[in-house]
Amino acid sequence: MGRYVEEILQPGEQVRYSTTLHGIVYLPGVVCLAAAAGCAVAAGALFPLLVVAAILGIAGAFLVARAWFQRWTTETDVTSLRVIHKEGFIKRRTFEISLDKVESVDVDQSIAGRIFGWGDVTIRGVGKGIERIKLIASPLQFRNHITAR
Repeated sequence: MGRYVEEILQPGEQVRYSTTLHGIVYLPGVVCLAAAAGCAVAAGALFPLLVVAAILGIAGAFLVARAWFQRWTTETDVTSLRVIHKEGFIKRRTFEISLDKVESVDVDQSIAGRIFGWGDVTIRGVGKGIERIKLIASPLQFRNHITAR
């Protein structure tokens, strides 16, 4: 399976910048797995704590797998002509906006997002409305590639 952006490039159009979701999407699953490991170590012979460890382990594995799949199926690209965002595998959501039609690009970052490099990007387009991309990696670089001419 090739990348979505490579399938829809127009003649003469080139990809300038590509990004995806930040690795922070793995955090809930990793926390569950760490809690499961802690419960398993502390359990000893206590059966109820082993059950809690098993439940947390299954939940953590599910959350990590879901985050990986979400990250794998999300593409965000800036080409020489437009901004392209695709998420989903079977149920797909995409938006494309011409660079000429981009009115503004806003970046929202928390303190942790600034330290570790993730944030939300809001793209306002003329006649297109507002599109928001959450938890994107390197949002300032992404914005700079959109606004640079």
